Amino acid sequence: MESHAEPVEVEPMPGYLDLICRASTVMLGAWRNCAECGLELSRRTFLDNAFINWTEIALFLFCAYLWTQVRQGLTESLFKPLARWCTLLPKDAAKMPESAWKLVFYSMSWSYSSYLLFFTSYSFFHDPPSVFYNWKSGMPVPIDIAIAYLIQGSFYGHSIYATLYMDAWRKDSAVMVVHHIITLALISFSYAFRYHNVGILVLFLHDINDIQLEFTKLNVYLKSRGGGYYLLNDVLSNMGSVSFSITWFWFRLYWFPLKVMFATCVSSLQSVPNIPFYFFFNSLLFALLLMNIYWFLFIVVFVVKVLKMNGVNDVREYEDEDSSKAAAAAAAANLLDIDDDDDDAGHHNSAQGKHVQNGITKEKHL
Repeated sequence: MESHAEPVEVEPMPGYLDLICRASTVMLGAWRNCAECGLELSRRTFLDNAFINWTEIALFLFCAYLWTQVRQGLTESLFKPLARWCTLLPKDAAKMPESAWKLVFYSMSWSYSSYLLFFTSYSFFHDPPSVFYNWKSGMPVPIDIAIAYLIQGSFYGHSIYATLYMDAWRKDSAVMVVHHIITLALISFSYAFRYHNVGILVLFLHDINDIQLEFTKLNVYLKSRGGGYYLLNDVLSNMGSVSFSITWFWFRLYWFPLKVMFATCVSSLQSVPNIPFYFFFNSLLFALLLMNIYWFLFIVVFVVKVLKMNGVNDVREYEDEDSSKAAAAAAAANLLDIDDDDDDAGHHNSAQGKHVQNGITKEKHL
């Protein structure tokens, strides 16, 4: 099974309406023409087109274990001491190592995928249908793309374990586990079926938001440290949150469906009429899109909170009852210390270079 020759001109990126109309028409036609679809055809297609060996599986397991050890080592030797040195609040100090680790990894992985897409001969970003040009079953995977797949696949294998046993549990943690499983399935099956070109594009479009998310969270933790308030970190967290919100929509809800899903739903059958597991892979990509929309709802809630001037916080976090009680107690204590005849106490705090947050007065710093 082999693709047709590549076209001369680059096809312009479609709009949402074009995507919905053409993709639904093509997929419906493919479904009607698949008279033999079923478990037996799936089994034969899998055996004939899946190419992965035990050495690659062993490398995946070893690297997944290695990521866990590297994270634990960096957490104990670098991230936790850094949190203590910054004198973060206890709840922030507990979450800071997780964000620092993810920031380091996603910065590295996204930089590498950006290098592959924009500084090599690959034209997948500018010409998404080219991911299927010259495709054939069992074709060799270029070493630079194979390295990216090993890094990303093993990291998501590690992330399933980390979400369950290492990370702070949040409202969307169950969805995050499902996300990691779907992502790992996409990475593994796309490698085995040699859909690695489209896989690199998917990873590039998703990793940038994780960088901005973890950068923003770190600045949220750092803006209230050592009993003080740091304006620079507050500004950086606000800038990061705005950038995160914009790029989430642009990369995951605009470029991802219009570049990737149009290529996989429409262009794939044009290049490879009987492409293996057409419905299976598009179902996984559609599930990924639905989760991106689900998380976008959190972003909308977050933007509403910022517009109401409640500050930048992770709306996925469960309410910390002890912290809320402590904040209320501190606020009450501050109120008891104010003399009845001191009507301009708030102005006095501002003049003395202090910042009042949630009823608690903190030292202001740059």
